[in-house]
This record gives sequence, C-alpha cells and structure tokens, in this order.
Amino acid sequence: MTRGWLARLMVPLLFAVGVAADDEVPARPNFLVVLIDDAAYMDLGTYGGEAHTPTIDEIAERGTMFTNYHTSPLCAPSRAMLLTGLDNHRTGLATIPEVLPPEHVGKPGYAMRLEPGVTTIATRLKGAGYRTLMTGKWHLGHEKGDLPVDHGFDRSFILDASGADNWEQKSYMPYYKTADWFEGDKRTTLPDDFYSSEFLVDKMIDYLDEAGADKDKPFFAYLAFQAIHIPVQAPKEYTDHYENVYEAGWENLREARFNRARELGLAPEGAPLKPMPDRLRKWADLSDEDRAIYARSMAVNAGMIEAMDHHLGRLIDHLRATGQLENTVIIVTSDNGPEPSNPVAQTGFTTWMYFNDYDRRLDNLGEEGSYAFIGPEWATAAAAPHSLFKFYASEGGMRVPFVMAGPGVVPGARTGALGFVTDIAPTLLDYAGAGEQAGDMTGRSLRPVVNDGGHAYGPDDAVGMEVSGNAALYKGNWKLVRNMPPWGDGTWQLFDMATDPGETTDLSESHPDVVAAMHADYATYAEVNGVQELPAGYNIHKQIAKNAMLKQLKYYGWVFALVLAGALGLLGLLVWGIIRLIRRH
Repeated sequence: MTRGWLARLMVPLLFAVGVAADDEVPARPNFLVVLIDDAAYMDLGTYGGEAHTPTIDEIAERGTMFTNYHTSPLCAPSRAMLLTGLDNHRTGLATIPEVLPPEHVGKPGYAMRLEPGVTTIATRLKGAGYRTLMTGKWHLGHEKGDLPVDHGFDRSFILDASGADNWEQKSYMPYYKTADWFEGDKRTTLPDDFYSSEFLVDKMIDYLDEAGADKDKPFFAYLAFQAIHIPVQAPKEYTDHYENVYEAGWENLREARFNRARELGLAPEGAPLKPMPDRLRKWADLSDEDRAIYARSMAVNAGMIEAMDHHLGRLIDHLRATGQLENTVIIVTSDNGPEPSNPVAQTGFTTWMYFNDYDRRLDNLGEEGSYAFIGPEWATAAAAPHSLFKFYASEGGMRVPFVMAGPGVVPGARTGALGFVTDIAPTLLDYAGAGEQAGDMTGRSLRPVVNDGGHAYGPDDAVGMEVSGNAALYKGNWKLVRNMPPWGDGTWQLFDMATDPGETTDLSESHPDVVAAMHADYATYAEVNGVQELPAGYNIHKQIAKNAMLKQLKYYGWVFALVLAGALGLLGLLVWGIIRLIRRH
C-alpha cells in the first residue's frame, strides 16, 4: 500500500517552530471541536497510521500537532472534562454508568450526569455572544435537565449512550434496549439512509446555515463522531482500501507502528517497545477463518476512519466556501485510546446479536447488519508505541492524537509540551477573549503552546487523573501510574516519559523520593476532587457484564417471569400426572 506518511513528515520540517503565526487572532474566532471516539495515538495519517486521512492531515499541516497530549481513559469522563475544563470527579462523570459499582451510586461526583453548578464551555461562549451547536455522541445524561440544550447548546442532534449502530437506530449492547437520539429536548428518529459520520456532518452544516438573525455571531461547533466506537462499521468502498493491509497480524502491526513512530519522531531514539502480553492470542495460532475475520475487522476500522475524514472534509469545504474557515480555530482529538473489548466472548452475547439482527459474516463485515470490533490484540497493536488501551491509565489509553489549527496557531509545528483534555475549554475561552472565566477550571490555556511554542505546565506542576481505579499523576517527565485488574495488577509504578513512554521499566525502587513526593501529590488530587476508593474485588469488565444483566432484567423481567411461570406450570402438571399414575397402580 502506498503511504504518504514520509511526505507528511517533511511538512513540519519546512517551518521553524518559532515562526510567527499567519495573522493576529480576531477578537472572536469561530471554534470547531472534532472528537473521534476510541482513536489510537497513531491511527491518523499524520501520526503514521494506515488510514487515509487527508482532511485531518491538512489541518495538522496548517497548525500544531501535539505528541504529548492526554485524555482520560474512558469516554464520558473525557467528554465532561472537554466541555467543562474540570476534573471528571468535579463534573459528576467520575466514570461511566456501564461500569459503576453499586457502592459509588449517589456519591458526589458519581451522579453519571453533569451535576448542578457545573458550567459548560457552550454556556460560557453563548454568554459571550456565540452560537453553540452540537451533533454526535453526548453520553452525559438524558433525563430532564441533562441534554445539551440544558447545558448551553442552541442546536443539537445527539446520541445519549456510549455507542450505537452506525447504519440504523438500534442498540449495540445488552446494556441498552434502544438507541436514544434527541434533537433539542425531543426524542427523535433517524432517516432511512443514515450513516453516522455522513449524517452528523450534514446536520452540522444545516445548523451552521440556519444563522438567521444570528448570522453575524461567531460559532462554537462540537462534532462528536461515533467513529470508531464498537460496532466498527464502514461503507464497503472505504473498507476495501485496506483489503490486504492487516493480513500479517497484530504482532506485525505493533512492530511496524513502533518503527514508524521512531522514524516520525513520535518515540525517542532508543526507547523500548513493551512486548504484547502473553495472555493475548498469537496471530499464528488462529484458524484461517479467524485470521480472515480479524484482518477484515481492522480493515473496517481503517475504513471507518477514512469515511469519517471524508465527511469531515465536506464540513471543512463548506466553511471554506462560506468564507468562515480562515477565522475558525479547529481542534481534532480522541476521547481515549483504542477499544479492547471482545463482546462475543461474553456469555449470551451472540444470542443477543441474533435477536437484534447482527451477524459477523466475512462478506458483509462493516456493512449494515454486521457487528465488527478489533479486540484486545489489535488494540494493543494500534496503541504502539505505548502500552495497553482504553479503560487503563497507561499511555495507550490516555495519550491520543491532538491537532489544532486556525488564526494565531503556528503552522507546520509539532510540540512535545504536556496537554490535557481539561485544557480545551480554557483555551477556547482565551481565544474568545473571555479567559477570565477559566479561573475555576482545572485545565489551562494551551495558547502559549500553539502561539509561541511554549508550555502550559512547568516541571513542578502535578496533574492527576483517575477513572474506576485506573490512575495517573504527571509531573515534569515523571509519571506515577496504577492500572487495575484484569490488565493491571493494582500496584503503583513510576516511569520516565522522556525516555520510556512505552512504560517498560518501573523506576519506583530506584527513585523512592520521587515516588513519595508524587504519592503525596496524588493524595492531594484525590482529596480535592473527591475520588472514591474502589470496592474490594472490583473488576471493570465483570461490572459491565453485571450491570448489563441487571438492565436486561429491568427491560425484560416480565418475559423471564412468564417463562419461569410457564416452566413451573409444566413441571406442576408433570408432577400431578406422575402422582395420578402412581395412585392408579
């Protein structure tokens, strides 16, 4: 497959990082924030990925590409942090409802909705004279008072769930009975010709063109794609572009991405690559049939990225055609790292698929009615040069792509400065001339980074993150991290991010003073933000299965009761018949 990543590597080198930005920043630029779902650090073309992403590559070339940006390891916490600039525990979305243990229900910060008093960037920008628009995944609550319209958005068409089918309006997992879509505050239905990436862009363009009396106002547009969340689905014409790309397997992809990361300067020279965990399957041990399914699944994943990029390109073309592009600050990033789940390994899932009209046929994979996912092996490979994936506080779950372009942003630049998901809201406020409103936020403006090649965080600034027990604290080049079972062991480890971003060598024993100081910093972070300790024996994947089962009982308990009553009735008749037969003899 012909690759363009070497050519893209040369673009930033044609510019000096210290070059002044193209123009002075207008008083009130437009904002477009694009959130990809579950994209790995190297999934995009400009980061060396296999998928064709010319639109995002162009945005990166026009602006600044971050190599050290971090989000939370789970979707709803990341989205809450992005929209508020606050630590997830201060928003009410400490984790996601699908994994919430009963011991945390009702605790402050664990409401699973934006709690009273939490103000979004949409509300703040609306107060500063902006039109505020959203399409895509919300996942921050759908009860009365929970929707985007209740949190500052003038117009919105959103999915309130962790995911859904991309071709039609139906659930993607037993936790949900339906796929709940809302326009404004009303439940709504999807068109018959729905494909998520295409529809979300169409709707955003419609909202942008609706200006009316507000045509002179700048806009804040939040476009939250379903791509590339489970179920991984894409039109066949995109998937076919990657027909033979992944046939060598996941070990090969992890090694290939690691080598490209070093060539592109995304991993330091001499940095080691952590081996794939022994518990993962070896590509060579799979049957020919399974290898074909999994290679095609990863091709669908790349095709879904390309389809998303294509439709994003239509939005960028629209902004260009309407004369708004040059005055628009654009951010493209991901909510967390790659998704490792293997749903079909869960008891009863294939039965659920059958009753919900899903299959995993090779000839239809990625298309309507199909159910594709990449699983833990491909997720590990996609996360290269880092370790682990979504759910976990290793870099594979938290370090994701982030590009920013627009007026005032240095073009063709790359930065290794630390950045966090909580920094997006204060950055936008800074550009809007309302930076004083960011005083209560956890994050900091990234404007010094993208305007002047500077830093938002100094070597003594400690930044914590925690979701469902998986926790990290960053301080300078140091990272203190704890990953919980089943993919972690629950112990704290220390890594030097400057030389070992793959988290291969634990330095905690050789630097006990650093560990002690960072433990103290983390304890302060946890106390200030109200982090709850996990109940004994908590396992995130088991909790998902348990919560899904409870939801199924809630949805279909009457069916189970009828079946049980029928079975007991038949048993009673059988016993009665046996007793009568005995009495006769």
